[in-house]
Amino acid sequence: MIPGLVPVVPVGSRLPGVYGDDEMMQLFTRALDEVLAPTFTTLDSLWTYIDPHLAPEDFLDWLADWVGVEVDDSWSVERKREIVAQAAQIHRRRGTVAGVELAVRLVTGGEVTVTDSGGTIWSRTPGADLPGRSPAELTVTVEVPDVDAVDLRRVDRVVRDVKPAHVPHVVEIVEVA
Repeated sequence: MIPGLVPVVPVGSRLPGVYGDDEMMQLFTRALDEVLAPTFTTLDSLWTYIDPHLAPEDFLDWLADWVGVEVDDSWSVERKREIVAQAAQIHRRRGTVAGVELAVRLVTGGEVTVTDSGGTIWSRTPGADLPGRSPAELTVTVEVPDVDAVDLRRVDRVVRDVKPAHVPHVVEIVEVA
């Protein structure tokens, strides 16, 4: 029970009209109001627990796990909120250059450039030259003000998780002024 918390619509007001003037019934339902008010309040605001921008800080890690984001303890609360909020976009773009750029940018906060060799192993036209340079490869360049602030292993793991599994990659961290 939370002292002073009253429900928006008391139980007594929901009773059939015949009980509206019954003092004993109204006293009984006021006791129910005190017990049920925290539950109704929680249910009325349940959507705020699902919204990463509004969720309580201690709920954010569970929400991150729910959308498949591995939380890094070094992230600020604001960065966690933004990464969890963008998780659907990352999953939607998984395996694309745009998806890799978005995921790495969210994790590092730096300017990200992804270069795709474009190498393929098939062509729509039989006997034609294969497009791109072979073999397929991604080069991910991250420009940040402080190279030491970026965990290269973490960035490498993020790239590995969002790129196509068969494509090798290289991560470069570059310091910019």
